[in-house]
Amino acid sequence: MERPELPLPQLHAFVVLAEELHFGRAAARLGIAQPPLSQQIRRLEEKVGHPLFRRDPGGVALTPAGRELLPAACRALTGLADALAAARAVGSGEAGRLRIGFSASLALSVLPGLLSTFRQRHPAVLLDVREMTSAPQLAALHERTIDVGLLREPPAGEPELGFRTVLREPFVAVLPADHPLAAQRTVRVGQLADEPFVLLPREDGPPLYDRITGLCTEAGFTPRIGQHAVEWQTVCALVGAGLGVSLAPASIRRIRLRGVAFRRITPGAARTLVAVAWRKDDPGPLVRHLLAAVGEEPAGDR
Repeated sequence: MERPELPLPQLHAFVVLAEELHFGRAAARLGIAQPPLSQQIRRLEEKVGHPLFRRDPGGVALTPAGRELLPAACRALTGLADALAAARAVGSGEAGRLRIGFSASLALSVLPGLLSTFRQRHPAVLLDVREMTSAPQLAALHERTIDVGLLREPPAGEPELGFRTVLREPFVAVLPADHPLAAQRTVRVGQLADEPFVLLPREDGPPLYDRITGLCTEAGFTPRIGQHAVEWQTVCALVGAGLGVSLAPASIRRIRLRGVAFRRITPGAARTLVAVAWRKDDPGPLVRHLLAAVGEEPAGDR
């Protein structure tokens, strides 16, 4: 069906005149002279094909056609005003939907504070938060199914993505509570050389996996992987069941499982990096607001 062409100035003039029922007062509200107002109404009546107002000596009154058009005209103008306001809010980053991927372990450290800060500053923005490991986050950023990622060990060789470190977190040893090493306050990484390890699969986060196995290599051994688990909570559960040991980010200590002990390691300088990631070609206002919640603006980051 062909849509009628109804210019907004004509609809606006019609609604104001319908409210005032007086050409002089309506023209004053619109900030125009009476002749241009009369022309707008006449053009609208030509499109309708019927008079919208009955001209009386003391003013005007709506005709049946005018009474029929008035509610729809009001809805059209209100809808447009609402749409413009919504578009402005989205364009400025004060509304809209921000899709955030995050590694599960970060729910134990930086994620709650970051989301809380962002929501306090931008309460009208809908946050779509999706738990996923690092490799799927990178794929989702490239596929544009998330806007921002929060991941461990940002990889090199991603020229399309920007990264900013938000946390440098130490590692801890994860041990069965009855393991002899659990009696020590600090564990040397080399003391784990003969133990089976429980680790996340490498394909879910190659940089973190390589970082952990690299700590073992630096201590003089290649870790023997006994079990894989896709979540740190599962890693801890398997360790507690006596299936091995692990090295993990220190925030994993907040997972309270019976039968599991966490101990500091030496050398203690090793850190795992947590970074926020985004597409360099798409630094929209919502992404910039999230980066501001982290603490800086995005210019110049890798």
